[in-house]
Amino acid sequence: MIPDLNNLVRLKESQIKPAAEMLGRAFQDDPLSGYFFPDAVKRKNKLPYIFKFLIRYGVLYGEVYATSPNLEGVAVWLPPGKVDMTLRRMIWSGDFSILFNLGVKFISRQRSITKYIFSMHKCHAPFRHWFLDSIGVDPMFQGKGYAGILLKAMFARIDQEHLPCYLETQNEKNVSIYQHYGFKVVEESAIPGTEFSNWAMLRGKSG
Repeated sequence: MIPDLNNLVRLKESQIKPAAEMLGRAFQDDPLSGYFFPDAVKRKNKLPYIFKFLIRYGVLYGEVYATSPNLEGVAVWLPPGKVDMTLRRMIWSGDFSILFNLGVKFISRQRSITKYIFSMHKCHAPFRHWFLDSIGVDPMFQGKGYAGILLKAMFARIDQEHLPCYLETQNEKNVSIYQHYGFKVVEESAIPGTEFSNWAMLRGKSG
């Protein structure tokens, strides 16, 4: 049985904070998180600010779903026409206040990486598409199929719309997981000035 979006919880403003805290836990051991915040304690405290922005952006301009009110897993999706994070949209999503809490070192490291990732996105998905901006499962629930529920439910809808879906990851272990759900690597490249690679991945074709 294919999961249905109606069986998921579409997040509202009041759920952004706990969802951001959950995604912070989910990405605590992510390599890129460690690059941004080498100190584990600081990483634990700072990551929720990043996800608070991403989730709020998704709530305002896209769709954010959780597996249940318990927030075992959360996915942030941006629809065709809203995949570009414009300055105006970022300001409305609380960009400046969040950057203030994250510190100068994060801003410096994040800026060059984000610029490169955005350029890859525009290069490989210049057509109408959905963008899987973020997905994560609380560590205590990982390996129990919650990510699959989130992905399959949205893919059923995207397939009905005959649209492709794009994502990128900087964690190699995620590549095979996304391939399992139909994504193909369209480019693997080194992020300039870092030791990280970026995998641009696409599922389906436009039209």
